[in-house]
Amino acid sequence: MSTDTSDTSAPATPTTEGGAPPVDMDALMGFVFRAVDEVGATLNAALVVLGDKLGYYRALAEHGPSTAAELATRTATAEPYAREWLNAQAAGQYVTYDPATTRYTLPPEQAVALTVEDSPAFLPGLFQIALGTVHDMDHILEAARSGAGYGWHEHVSDVHQGCERFFRPSYIAYLVDAWLPALEGIVPRLEQGIDVLDIGCGHGSSTILMAQAFPRSRFTGVDYHARSIEVAGQRAVEAGVQDRVTFEVASAQALPGSGYGLVTMFDCLHDMGDPVGAAEQVRTALATDGTWMVVEPMAGDHVEDNLNPVGRAFYGFSTLLCTPASLSQDVGLAMGTQAGPARIHDVATVAGFTRFASVAETPFHRVMEIRP
Repeated sequence: MSTDTSDTSAPATPTTEGGAPPVDMDALMGFVFRAVDEVGATLNAALVVLGDKLGYYRALAEHGPSTAAELATRTATAEPYAREWLNAQAAGQYVTYDPATTRYTLPPEQAVALTVEDSPAFLPGLFQIALGTVHDMDHILEAARSGAGYGWHEHVSDVHQGCERFFRPSYIAYLVDAWLPALEGIVPRLEQGIDVLDIGCGHGSSTILMAQAFPRSRFTGVDYHARSIEVAGQRAVEAGVQDRVTFEVASAQALPGSGYGLVTMFDCLHDMGDPVGAAEQVRTALATDGTWMVVEPMAGDHVEDNLNPVGRAFYGFSTLLCTPASLSQDVGLAMGTQAGPARIHDVATVAGFTRFASVAETPFHRVMEIRP
């Protein structure tokens, strides 16, 4: 495909009929070239996942400036793919290119963001869940026309794996050191030993991190997605916490046990078809002095609060992933990824909770403390 964008002069302003506002041709062409940039960004989501899965970023980080041939050899891939991938990455300023040596360099900042999986800046998981989400676009088209939903379990594995890889670094960075200490009196109780229920645990990252930090407490992770629970069980054994962690297939509408000192939900309340019903189940499962910690994607209470890069990404996930998941379940409230603390407060209040506070936040998360 060949394009020539050397002549960027705007054509003559067209006349308008019927009182329509005149078209600013400079603004129009500015938007066109912005859209071209976004097409490149869309394709780059696949390229980042490609580079992550093929080991391109790790090889560049380990070996430094490399030619396309050297990268291909080190990763056992075909040189034409490595060459075109590198050129796309250079055009997008993910790597730098030196024409004198024909070598490509991954800057140290990009190396952290693209190769250090425990860093809160780690990005490939975000690209992976985005690519998996877009993969199921045909199903979302049908659902949008019919008003039906599309369940989390129906998506391709990149959605489930990417979700964990995106959120886990934040949990590592903040859960034990910042979020739990922000809850009134919870850390001493965890150190002494209480029962904890982690709802919507997915692959179990949050559950296992808490179990590693608080060996005297007992943890139960539940998720309705059976495959995720299988993975979580394997991860618990690998982490050596299987003596104090149990994973079960269960929905938020049928929680196991009661008397929990702490119930947690990480990035999942907005996905539920009946968040009020889930909150009522939590209130029943909690001990009288228990705490419900809800961690949700960062959002303000009004649309205008979320018209920023983070809000844009989350609204995109909301349209293609989270809202269809909610609509696939009973009630189908479709609260949306950008629900905001006021909406969560309303859910908790209707369910019978009386104490609510927003206690911590990061660029991607808001942490809320809810009590009976």
